[in-house]
Amino acid sequence: MASRELTYAALLRGNRNFRFLWLGQVVSQLGDWFNAIAVYALLLDLTGSATAVAVMMVVQQLPSALLGPWAGALVDRFDRRRVMIAADICRAVIVLGLVLVDSASTVWLAYVIVGGAVLATSFFEPARSAIMPSLVSRDELLPANSLSSATWAVMLAVGASVGGLVAQWFGRDFAFVLNSLSFAASAYFLAQIRPPAMPVTPPATAAPHRGAGLSVGVAFLASRRDILAYVSIKGAWAMAGGILLLLTVFGERVFRLGEGAAGGIGILYAARGVGAGLGAWMVKALLGSDERRLARGVAPSYAAVGLCYAGLAIAPSIWIAALAIVGAHAAGSVLWVASTVLLQLNVPDHLRGRVFAIDLAVLTFMSAASGYATAFVLDHTTLGPRVLAGGLATLFVAPALAWAWKGARR
Repeated sequence: MASRELTYAALLRGNRNFRFLWLGQVVSQLGDWFNAIAVYALLLDLTGSATAVAVMMVVQQLPSALLGPWAGALVDRFDRRRVMIAADICRAVIVLGLVLVDSASTVWLAYVIVGGAVLATSFFEPARSAIMPSLVSRDELLPANSLSSATWAVMLAVGASVGGLVAQWFGRDFAFVLNSLSFAASAYFLAQIRPPAMPVTPPATAAPHRGAGLSVGVAFLASRRDILAYVSIKGAWAMAGGILLLLTVFGERVFRLGEGAAGGIGILYAARGVGAGLGAWMVKALLGSDERRLARGVAPSYAAVGLCYAGLAIAPSIWIAALAIVGAHAAGSVLWVASTVLLQLNVPDHLRGRVFAIDLAVLTFMSAASGYATAFVLDHTTLGPRVLAGGLATLFVAPALAWAWKGARR
């Protein structure tokens, strides 16, 4: 199949628009992970509370869950490239405010600033997912999404590991300024894209779902059980979103390196990135862009995530823990890419922004709820991070069985 033979290098050389979209992703996500590790370490150092980090994770997710579906309706009405550029400019200005957070009494400001940046992201991410099929051919769609997922993973691995060290050596403010500059650079690259014009009217086959409101996207999902199932893939994966909080707790309390928390957190988050990159390669090499094969890969991926998180719960060292995290997020990346490609192949262009916004909203709501519940248990019970990691791992049994049953019915 052509999509499986196309290399990443050939895709970047041959598709100018996608190349600039990818370059914007590289610089902004590298800055994001420099920033994230610095913020988590800042909260732990200033408050010593896992709940403080969990609340930040909720702030990083909940605005997208609440605003995202309405943002998707806007994305479907306006030039998606301009929406992304405006979001980048807003984020570049907003995140600079983090340099003002320097004591426990100013921690509240970090939540306000990060929340404002996430509001802008609520417009950016649905626009990026929705514009992708307009910039690449059908044969390029899987390689483009695999490369985007692999890039996110590499930026996580590099940004988390190097960002943790940079925060320790040069201070957290340096990471915050770099993040602001990365958004400005992303806006520049996106300005170089010249996408084809959006269709003036929806295709005739989508006539029952014309309109500009959010309700149109909801009605479309209600009428298509297959699309609804694809939307649920990331949401079910996010039920164990509390694991992301546990990575910071494992790095700070279980496998602490040196005097600060940033070093251990950085290693575990870097392992998350390595795994996600490996998973992006796996879905391209093993599953291809065939819809049936992508769907069949969902059940074993859920099972692999659960088994690897169970391994994290009993890991005797940070390196074994990192290996378990690599495996879990390799399988998680398969789920992410498969869900995204299946939606892009089946959702009409004029509805794509709303569907991806709903997809993001479900993901972020589930992840935020799981993260906060995990923090509450950590801070108010005697259960430790190892027990909670094992408990969260069991949540993947149900979606694995559900998709295995769905595959057997097919």
